[in-house]
Amino acid sequence: MNRLHEALNFCIRHQTILGYSFVSLLTAAGQHIFSSVVFKCPCNSGNMVYGCSFLLVPAFILLLFGYMVNTRMWHWLTGSCSREKECGTCVYFCQVLVPVTVRASVAPLTWIAVALLGDDFYECAVSGSSLTKRLFCKDDETDCQKKLFEIPCDKELSAQLSKERLSLQAQSQLIGWFLIASIVTVALISKCVSRCCSSFGYLQHRFWKTYSEEEKEVFKTKAKEHAIKLAERNTNCFFKATDPAPFPTPSEEEWRKISWLCTFDSQEVYYDMIHKYAS
Repeated sequence: MNRLHEALNFCIRHQTILGYSFVSLLTAAGQHIFSSVVFKCPCNSGNMVYGCSFLLVPAFILLLFGYMVNTRMWHWLTGSCSREKECGTCVYFCQVLVPVTVRASVAPLTWIAVALLGDDFYECAVSGSSLTKRLFCKDDETDCQKKLFEIPCDKELSAQLSKERLSLQAQSQLIGWFLIASIVTVALISKCVSRCCSSFGYLQHRFWKTYSEEEKEVFKTKAKEHAIKLAERNTNCFFKATDPAPFPTPSEEEWRKISWLCTFDSQEVYYDMIHKYAS
């Protein structure tokens, strides 16, 4: 269990392809269980709302959860209303928000793609839409509409209306594959453009990634050690009723200097704000 927790933390912390794959696999498994156990199409006039709710609402919740667990999001927001707007330009806003949104979108897009490939949600939603009624119910609209409502639930009726059912399944799967292909294409193009516009070379970029990961680990360790020593000093002063000994700790201004998420001048090779502060 501890190893699984460590692997999950590793994937989330490093935000690598392995991490995205793990999140996608976990979301796909959750979607499969959710659709098998929870989802029950009402097979009436509420098909459209019910199917769309299961297709889109969980994806929206996963998007919000992706924002919540993204440390870069909170790094950017914390204190942003009270500090001076040194980096408050529209370009800076986009440089921070776009990567955060991309990372937060992995799980919701996976949910939608897997749900479309599974076709249950789509079939339920489309069987209750007015567009489907116009396409398949040209002669007897009332009786045909009722049959369309019951397609996701009635197996015998599904066999009788096999053409309509296969059509809905095919539509769902085609849209799912198109969505997956579009996501992969956009991701590849975005990665290529960002690398082409980067001021770093390939090896320097790998070094920067390694440095960032190691700096986070060292900072976490040192911050914990510093906090423990400060807590011990203050606790000892309380129980022994003595004056506290001098204890050097970063000032508010120093904390502020290392808390920005600004981009730097390409001529200044700083890999992080702590690197810039130390230099």
